[in-house]
Amino acid sequence: MTEPSKVIHVRNVGHEISENDLLQLFQPFGVITKLVMLRAKNQALLQMQDVNSAISALQFYTNVQPTIRGRNVYVQFSSHQELTTMDQSTQGRGDEQPNRILLVTIHHMLYPITVDVLHQVFSPYGFVEKIVTFQKSAGFQALIQYQVRQSAVSARTSLQGRNIYDGCCQLDIQFSNLDELQVNYNNDRSRDFTNPNLPSEQKGRSSQSGYGDMGGMYDHQSSVAGAVPYPQMGNAAAIAAAFGGGLPPGISGTNDRCTVLVSNLNPDRVDEDKLFNLFSLYGNIVRIKLLRNKPDHALVQMGDGFQAELAVHFLKGAMLFGKRLEVNFSKHPNITQGADTHEYINSNLNRFNRNAAKNYRYCCSPTKILHISSLPQDIGEDEIVRHLEEHGPIINTKLFEMNGKKQAHVQFETEEEATEALVCKHATTLGGSIIRISFSQLQSIRESS
Repeated sequence: MTEPSKVIHVRNVGHEISENDLLQLFQPFGVITKLVMLRAKNQALLQMQDVNSAISALQFYTNVQPTIRGRNVYVQFSSHQELTTMDQSTQGRGDEQPNRILLVTIHHMLYPITVDVLHQVFSPYGFVEKIVTFQKSAGFQALIQYQVRQSAVSARTSLQGRNIYDGCCQLDIQFSNLDELQVNYNNDRSRDFTNPNLPSEQKGRSSQSGYGDMGGMYDHQSSVAGAVPYPQMGNAAAIAAAFGGGLPPGISGTNDRCTVLVSNLNPDRVDEDKLFNLFSLYGNIVRIKLLRNKPDHALVQMGDGFQAELAVHFLKGAMLFGKRLEVNFSKHPNITQGADTHEYINSNLNRFNRNAAKNYRYCCSPTKILHISSLPQDIGEDEIVRHLEEHGPIINTKLFEMNGKKQAHVQFETEEEATEALVCKHATTLGGSIIRISFSQLQSIRESS
């Protein structure tokens, strides 16, 4: 028995079997990082992300005969522990027949990829006639059809192994053996650029079932996709991914104004740090300036226009210290650094330096329930209540553990009381730990049980 390897050797791979057929056979078991078609030998080499994924696949296909297009294929561990560039170029890529249709697999897909994204990436190399995308349980692929074969060859040569976004969404490009793509709908998942009159599908329907199950693909606004391929615009896609593949109502995804004007503040109780605690829920803070000639006004400069748009959307009309906040985009593109500004650009309290997509997912308007993390392991509910109760009556609390770390939900009577507790007590010390506070999207504490 060959030693387990993350590389799987597939035999009896007939010429009617495509790269996509093999991907669909193994994707239920994990992420596929490389695929080499050995056409001359009717074989293929396929590399999983890790050995356990490969073991799971082979254990399953020991009991179930794998069949593709009516043909039995036979799988075993490869003697290769890893597919090298040499393996791909001399054994696999050389056997591939250049074709005007490319099969593109995207690895490390942290941000959603749409037809518009792919078109911007691939169209510089020639006229793209059709694009079809499909999402399986553990991977994303696309088929891209050029008008002429040479365009596909140029695109593959130039783009193979490159990232769409900085540090992620890596392109793995092979020639498909399909002759023609069939496109029935023009939308974010499939597009026929030679026939703009095709209908867009009814929401929830899968448009190209012949190329894979696309029902779960992202359906976010095409304006977000216009950000490619500039790495600094990755936040737009991160937001789209975080909000379930779309954007919240009222968020255009195209705003480029980073500075927000906040008015109707309570000048006796608000300071820059309290505003930081509130606005940092929606993005990183660069700097904040309280306007001395208008004590109830402040300027908040966010990390980018998307974060500023989230802050305006979720905080407009919020109650804080007895005042209903007005939150609008400022006419100033940024805040000039000076003696009257507070700098936060290097603050380790900025929430979006890591796990940006996760933090976007938790963005919401102020709620009555706070989520508290970074708590000491030996904390009790009564200590949490004592720490927060000066801001209003606490209706309910619940301590719980997530990934071995102590966290809590705390429910106030009103959103305003919860907001006050957040702006005053986020990043304060409790039991020797600096706690983090955000709004919870739970409707009641019971939901967290």
